[in-house]
Amino acid sequence: MKALLSRLNIDTYIVLLVGMVALASTLPARGLFANIVSYCANIGIVMLFFMHGARLSREAVLNGVKHWRLHAAVGAVTYIIFPIIGIIVSSIHIISPDLAKGLLFLTLLPSTVQSSIAFTAMARGNVAGAVCSASFSNLAGIFITPVLVALLITGKQGGVSFDAMQTVVLQLLIPFLVGHFIRPWIGAWVSRQKRLLTIIDRSSILLVVYSAFSAAVVEGIWRRVSAEDMLTMAVASIAMLSFLLMLTRVIAARLHFDRGDSIVLQFCGSKKSLASGVPMAGVLFPAAQVGAIILPLMLFHQVQLMVCAVLARRYGSQCEETK
Repeated sequence: MKALLSRLNIDTYIVLLVGMVALASTLPARGLFANIVSYCANIGIVMLFFMHGARLSREAVLNGVKHWRLHAAVGAVTYIIFPIIGIIVSSIHIISPDLAKGLLFLTLLPSTVQSSIAFTAMARGNVAGAVCSASFSNLAGIFITPVLVALLITGKQGGVSFDAMQTVVLQLLIPFLVGHFIRPWIGAWVSRQKRLLTIIDRSSILLVVYSAFSAAVVEGIWRRVSAEDMLTMAVASIAMLSFLLMLTRVIAARLHFDRGDSIVLQFCGSKKSLASGVPMAGVLFPAAQVGAIILPLMLFHQVQLMVCAVLARRYGSQCEETK
């Protein structure tokens, strides 16, 4: 089964996420159990961002500053160009308001870390630059994404929520900073525990997805989301990703980036982080809305993995042929 999914470029983790949606749709958490699941999900979010902070090395930060043009370009695509595209697409009214809100939300998120680096390495790009750009994007996202959400989404519903911003600080920012500042003492241990950290990452997100979709199912999400909506979101995801992949290539050429940096801009600038997006949605939106909010992100995540895997292999093959 795993080999089949690999040949189809389908991430096993996506199958698990879909499984959580199916489980929540069949057996949603209710009452006391829902409170327990929500509490465990919050603990998972804290642990997730603590580990993100512990992973970010000071050396990566210092080395990244030296290559500021590349990181500025990635940041501009991630937090300026992508949100503008999100505003345009979500305002067309081709899907329900909650899903349109989710489509806009995904464009406000930071770039991925692991897959951006993996695809850059596969394409024979500047791996060190990808590490720095992806790390900077995620660090900036802790501050920038909640602000953009407040300005473009929740602010339109009656102002910026102080409670939401307080939750961001307590569940995301403080754990991240604590993890980063105690890295000198736990950094070596963290570096050795890749499998454990992957389990914490993925199990935390799976728990948040189950909690979010349970609340959404109780509120009747599947009566509001049609097959046509799902198809429309898939088409919108493919269109946005294709446009960003082409645009980042043009920007890299205009900035006279070499091949390695062009690959970094293309892969780091065109992708959005499920690992950051799901916990942030759980913090920034009411529980009943989170399921619909993260549905477009889950679709986009699978699309970006499949498309970028093919693209990275092609770039890698081209590099081998020129040697």
